[in-house]
Amino acid sequence: MVKSVSNITPFTLLDYPDKTACILWYAGCNMRCLYCYNPEIVFGKGKFSFPEMVSFLETRKGLLDAVVFSGGECLLHKDIFEQIQTVKTMGFLVKVDTNGSKPEVLQNLLEKKVIDYVALDFKSTKESFAAITQSDLFDQFEKSLQLLLNANIPFEVRTTYHSELLAKEELCEMIDYLQYNQYTGTYYIQHFRNNVETIGKLPDSRDRLEHQLPENPNLKIKFR
Repeated sequence: MVKSVSNITPFTLLDYPDKTACILWYAGCNMRCLYCYNPEIVFGKGKFSFPEMVSFLETRKGLLDAVVFSGGECLLHKDIFEQIQTVKTMGFLVKVDTNGSKPEVLQNLLEKKVIDYVALDFKSTKESFAAITQSDLFDQFEKSLQLLLNANIPFEVRTTYHSELLAKEELCEMIDYLQYNQYTGTYYIQHFRNNVETIGKLPDSRDRLEHQLPENPNLKIKFR
């Protein structure tokens, strides 16, 4: 039996806005982001089968509002649509965390109305994308963003900031890019956590940007 899930967070109040949730961490990813602090999920193999996850979720009915599909990159898995559909029919809200690299899978989920919320990672500008993610998938990210902009579900865009990987000027370019594409949700900027194991051997991130970005009346920015 295929074991796709690397780990599970049984309870969180932070990952689905205003909802109680658990997180299913899917093994494997098609990016190698230098700041990624989940190398064991990216490079490791799954430990749990989906039927085991269903058994766990049965015990959480009435206790949790939502299930977060995360990773790694959960949309890489060939059975992900059926798995999300199963969780949806169990009565849970479904959130997907994605790097945007599988727009065709995302489109199917949106068209079939089996997901309720999406968190889309905006890794960097197009010019820096390959260096930061070790991949050539920016065009796929753009397609995923456009799908979400045209869909009728809430979603958020988020960026992990490391001072040695992204310049403040690049982050301003990314803000302009979101505005140009008429994104009206919240843009979350997540400061890199120092002193954790990452895929790339990185020095500490030195800057925090709370008071360094120009005020922007057209885009709500929150720091994490």
